[in-house]
Amino acid sequence: MGQMLDRSTKDQRPIGDVAMEPKELMAEAVRLARESVDKGWGGPFGAIIARNGEIVARGQNRVLLTGDPTAHAEVETIRKAVQMLNPEAPSISEEHQNESTLQYVPRPEGSPDLVPERARMLRGCSIYISGAPCPMCMSAIYWSRLDEVYFSCDMEYTRRIGFDDSFQYEDFQKPLDQRRIKIQQIYPELGARAYEAWSHRVNHHAY
Repeated sequence: MGQMLDRSTKDQRPIGDVAMEPKELMAEAVRLARESVDKGWGGPFGAIIARNGEIVARGQNRVLLTGDPTAHAEVETIRKAVQMLNPEAPSISEEHQNESTLQYVPRPEGSPDLVPERARMLRGCSIYISGAPCPMCMSAIYWSRLDEVYFSCDMEYTRRIGFDDSFQYEDFQKPLDQRRIKIQQIYPELGARAYEAWSHRVNHHAY
């Protein structure tokens, strides 16, 4: 990968050809988490995405800085990693939709996926996080197809400092009519129009 520098914060170190150890990668994620707290940007959450021990992207919680409830460290880091790995991001033209993170790869052996090939996304990369992922971030990790997830503080410790995500995991297991937020299907014939457009589009790119 050569030398890579993410300038999302002022105190950044270029990562060269020497692979970093897991403890070093986690320490950098925690440094970002502490910076977020010290600067009042958000909660104590930082993340690193690495490939072969080299940092691809850094991110940290910036909910208080942006007012965006989705500005969690993991989501921020995934977005930066995608931009780093895709030279044309965030406006990838159709002729480049089979390159970099959108390059087709066969489904893993034994996968129940009905589609034989999908975009590789962040396969081959790992994420290091200062705290256990919330349901939103865990979903983003699945969609990103990251190979490995490492976290420092567990969900119970995270709950004790005021960030309780366990109720969301529990809520997801309930029928729709028993969840905390009203969820109801309406006008399925309208949504079907967009679904049909996707199904009939020639060479739509499965991701």
